[in-house]
Amino acid sequence: MSLNSTAFSHPPYFLLVGIPGLEEEQFWIAFPFCIMYAIAVLGNITLLLIIKAEPSLHEPMYLFLAMLAFTDLVLSTSMIPKMLAIFWLGSWEIGFLACLAQLFFIHTFSSVESGVLMAMALDRYIAICYPLQHSSILSVQVVVALGSLVLVRGVLLVSPFCFLLCRMPFCQHHVISHSYCEHMAVVKLACGDTKVNVIYGLFVAFVVTGFDIILISLSYTMILRVVMRLSSTEARLKAFSTCASHVCVILAFYVPGLFTFLTHRFGQSIPPHIHIMVANLYLLVPPMLNPIVYGVRTKKLWDRVV
Repeated sequence: MSLNSTAFSHPPYFLLVGIPGLEEEQFWIAFPFCIMYAIAVLGNITLLLIIKAEPSLHEPMYLFLAMLAFTDLVLSTSMIPKMLAIFWLGSWEIGFLACLAQLFFIHTFSSVESGVLMAMALDRYIAICYPLQHSSILSVQVVVALGSLVLVRGVLLVSPFCFLLCRMPFCQHHVISHSYCEHMAVVKLACGDTKVNVIYGLFVAFVVTGFDIILISLSYTMILRVVMRLSSTEARLKAFSTCASHVCVILAFYVPGLFTFLTHRFGQSIPPHIHIMVANLYLLVPPMLNPIVYGVRTKKLWDRVV
């Protein structure tokens, strides 16, 4: 009995099916995904190089933007190459440890992205509500400290996912109905008691997303109050314009993310292919859109590009 449980507790590999229900169409779906990934990589690397090369861009807003670009590169690269291998080459197998590594990077850097968006909202709040103190409140050291805290938070909160999964028996269930190793998709394969995994997963989601969304909402509420008091219409429009790109990025990240999270737990009636497509786009659309949105809407960056 113990030999069997040992043999089944750590399967040598899992099988990633890609998009359940769209196996025949996956070959063609991979082409737009590949184009989106190429745009994401090119755009975010360009953003990082521009910010690094231009001393005038070494300000809080652009340093946070560089953090966002780096996070997007890690996030999309953790998922897309393996996904394309599944769609184009039929390479469904992923080793147990490789699956845990992919899971770790995807969830850690999703948390980091959320934290950076929250930090960017605080930056906008200080820039608009306390413009004269902005540079002294958000010094380079403070920006680096905030970025480090966000990264450490992600690592500390996500690491237990991997340790908990290592302790779970998986029996004969090796097929993951997903395009990548996602925590709840892997937990569903376990044949032991998964209550701790589910509760901890909910805890992390509420701690990270809940905390960040509350701070972002408070920041923009305060910004709105200050902006509406401005007497000049031109000044109001300028203030709204500086926040517009950040709001677009926030919506592109949180809307599909919340849809994916809620579908895993409460959306049994939603077709699997819809759920998995949104989950894929959740990790692909923001990395592609972020450099475009900020590059087009931010004059300093646009001037450097052209």
